[in-house]
Amino acid sequence: MTDALEAALKAGTVRERAEILSGPMQQTFDLPAMLRLGVGTRWKDIPAEKQQELIAAFGPYLAATYATRLGAASGSTFAIDPKSEARGQGRIVHVTVTDGSGDTSPVDYVLNAENRITDVFLQGTVSEAGTLRTGFSEPLQEGGADALLAHLKKSTETMLAAPAPKAKP
Repeated sequence: MTDALEAALKAGTVRERAEILSGPMQQTFDLPAMLRLGVGTRWKDIPAEKQQELIAAFGPYLAATYATRLGAASGSTFAIDPKSEARGQGRIVHVTVTDGSGDTSPVDYVLNAENRITDVFLQGTVSEAGTLRTGFSEPLQEGGADALLAHLKKSTETMLAAPAPKAKP
């Protein structure tokens, strides 16, 4: 995954970065689990067919989200700590991101027993699942699963349509 992140950093547009990230993210992230965490307790009330539609829309949404965030990470490198921390049946993998100016940020990947990412913590405290839950609460309250599906699709297209970031001076 770090190879894909570094390759995506070199790509021009959000769409190009998302295309680079999409395959590796499908392989390394447990997208259904992340979506369930993001939706929260309402997930069990969503019909199975609609859950599958949401999962199908969530993969491109998450790839576009990461591709958008990478615009601010130009020149960054990623170092994986070879020692992971056991957590239940899974583990936490610690990664240090070093930006172009030398500043570092910890990123912790929470992996399940199948070694697939179920959450990501930035700076040790900001949970991706928590961020998703906050972002999903309004569409879910306004129109349930259909509104969330529309939100995922519209947000993805908006992110993918963003122009290439301007080069830093």
